[in-house]
Amino acid sequence: MVSHQKESNKNGESLFGMILEKRGFCSVLKNNGETEIINSDNVETFSSYIKKKNFCWVDYVLENFHKETPEVAKKLGFSENLITTLMKEPKGGYLDLDREMGLLLPAIIVKGFDVKTEPLIILIKEGLVATLHTTEVKRFFRMRRYANIFMKKLSNLDMKDKITILLIRIIDENNSRNFDHLREIEEKGDDLSQKLADVKYSKILFAKQIPEMKHALTLYLGGLWSTLDVLYSLRYGDAELLTDDQNLLNRITGLISEVTAHIGLAEHLSEVLVSGLEVLQTIYNNQLQMLNNRLSLLMSYLTIIGTALLVPNTIATVMSIPVFDYEAIGQTNYMILIIVSTILSGALAWWFIKMKGLIPDNGDIV
Repeated sequence: MVSHQKESNKNGESLFGMILEKRGFCSVLKNNGETEIINSDNVETFSSYIKKKNFCWVDYVLENFHKETPEVAKKLGFSENLITTLMKEPKGGYLDLDREMGLLLPAIIVKGFDVKTEPLIILIKEGLVATLHTTEVKRFFRMRRYANIFMKKLSNLDMKDKITILLIRIIDENNSRNFDHLREIEEKGDDLSQKLADVKYSKILFAKQIPEMKHALTLYLGGLWSTLDVLYSLRYGDAELLTDDQNLLNRITGLISEVTAHIGLAEHLSEVLVSGLEVLQTIYNNQLQMLNNRLSLLMSYLTIIGTALLVPNTIATVMSIPVFDYEAIGQTNYMILIIVSTILSGALAWWFIKMKGLIPDNGDIV
């Protein structure tokens, strides 16, 4: 099923609906300066526009990246060598074959602490820039929505400038979507900070969430570093299909600066998380120290009680031997002896334990 939308159509809402419901999207800048949009699930629909030497941007959403990418790229007129080489790259890649070139960029998707890096392939040849990706359609929905206006502005430029400007716009849009996810991770980090301040919140759950966030940041940083490598190759690769205009090439330098800045922010957030782990470890150490202090205090009390009971018990045992005349001592004196020995032995045990520092101060017990 194919839908066409020409520049003269003013029904923006219906256009926006068609943009989102189709896997394939093609924005065409014709040789006479007119623009047209074609939406179709069948990529072969765009071939007739490409063959007429118009300037086209094709955006296609893949359901199965490894299976569909070679087929879609071949139908768009790209060589098998270009695709197979790019797909061998694990995260990011740049390949220039003079008459055609390709870029592999990470499209980062974050849901909570679940970070996925999906591939985004950008294929370029004379008169055509194609983006193939498995992410949601809305990654380029703003570009699709305003493609007519954007393409119209390129009508008076030569082909290399058109390709370069469109490529920069695509990379910038992908970067913006990637950068949005850093804010999501930061918001989750703020939630963790509030939970850390809550004494009722389980520190066991907190201990699980910090490593999860640290892992999410590691994956996110990996995607940004891959993007940075591709941008450096693009900026200094001197590709035949791209412009030689330094003003336009400086825009790529601007993209590099943006990615570098976000890498710095993500690394700073990672350092904050490491500090959070150290704080958590300190909390655990304090809890263990408090428990140890309480056990030491308990042992001290038991020692005092044991000593206080042991001495009079020993006296009573000795006095019960027949060699001693219990009646001669008298019951009253016997009780006084037991009480006094209990008090003195308890006091002596308390003094000895206190002098040895075995009883912690009150400030160390809490």
